[in-house]
Amino acid sequence: MLIEIILALAFGIVVGTLTGLTPGIHINLVGSMLISLSALLLEIFSPITIVIFIVSMSIAHTFIDFIPSIFLGAPDDDTVLSVLPGHKLLKIGKGYEAVYLSTLGSLLALPIIIVMSIIFILFLDKINPLIKSFTPYLLIASSIFLISKDRKKLTAIIVFIISGFLGVIALNSNLEQPLLPLLTGLFGASSMLISINSKVKIPKQKISHSKIKWKDIRLPLFASMISSSLCGFLPGLGSGQAAVLGSSFKKLSRKQFLLLLGSTNTIVLGLSFIVLYTIGKSRTGSAVFVGEILEKISINHVIIILITIIITGILCFHLTLFLGKKFSTLMSKISYTKISIAILVFICIIVLIFSGPKGFVIFVLSTLIGLYGIISGARRINLMGCLIIPIILFYLV
Repeated sequence: MLIEIILALAFGIVVGTLTGLTPGIHINLVGSMLISLSALLLEIFSPITIVIFIVSMSIAHTFIDFIPSIFLGAPDDDTVLSVLPGHKLLKIGKGYEAVYLSTLGSLLALPIIIVMSIIFILFLDKINPLIKSFTPYLLIASSIFLISKDRKKLTAIIVFIISGFLGVIALNSNLEQPLLPLLTGLFGASSMLISINSKVKIPKQKISHSKIKWKDIRLPLFASMISSSLCGFLPGLGSGQAAVLGSSFKKLSRKQFLLLLGSTNTIVLGLSFIVLYTIGKSRTGSAVFVGEILEKISINHVIIILITIIITGILCFHLTLFLGKKFSTLMSKISYTKISIAILVFICIIVLIFSGPKGFVIFVLSTLIGLYGIISGARRINLMGCLIIPIILFYLV
């Protein structure tokens, strides 16, 4: 049994690494395949073994998926915002530092997950109804605040509204994977097209990072703890929205923003399993799959899940830095324009396969809006209106 558990954890890390490194492939795809084969798998493996595989795969993905986001400009729905500061660091030879910062954020998220898990278990079912009623007003306030900080306020409002309108269409289109074409176009394909057009050359990357002080860490960690916890209460809010909320507390430096993104990405996923245990709600695809495998989650299951998260996180911290070094070395030896074209073609194929022709139309429209967001000079964080506006409407209409 012990060997089976160790193999499940190790295989989960391998699969999570592959999904994290491959643009357009999300852990939800693997999870869906597992559920379709669950009857067969449960005849071979124990439920807890399959759960350990799902948890380790999911946590590994939250560490690794910043690599293609930063080096290739090909994010998934959890890392879209890392394209902004990550690409800027890449263009000045500090792509590895961007990976280090996001990975450090994910590592520092591990003790926060433990602490917040205890708080959630004790209090979540009591305060969940109260927090839920404030959701749309909190999002409206944070959106107004973010737009007010933009130098081009009118343009920021336009970007926010049109991306939000497209988000409403995409999320109500009955697509299998609506976020894939929506977010890939807004944040990934649009950036790649700009890079291809301007023939961006990536300088030689430095395999080093500047010293991180406690004063750089404490604010993004506190912000991620608060905003990620809200995502535990509120349906429809993921790590991208948690990062938007977290960054609205106070202006963050580029380093702090990447730390915030790394920590929120991992905290939101880790706490989703605790939310499933406490109030029986699934806030992530991974939690849905765990709920399908386990008929009833016990406190023993929660302890095993938390141990899996900690072990996987520590191992993946070192694995991500190792892969980050390899990518940094590789980037200076290849044509960034050619690889951008190759990734763009690959993403188009992935969108067509998993979202169909209707999804491809969404992808084209979101890419055009993303291009407008870049060319207009407004802050690209306003493109998160594609998720924020649909959630506000969900609660108010």
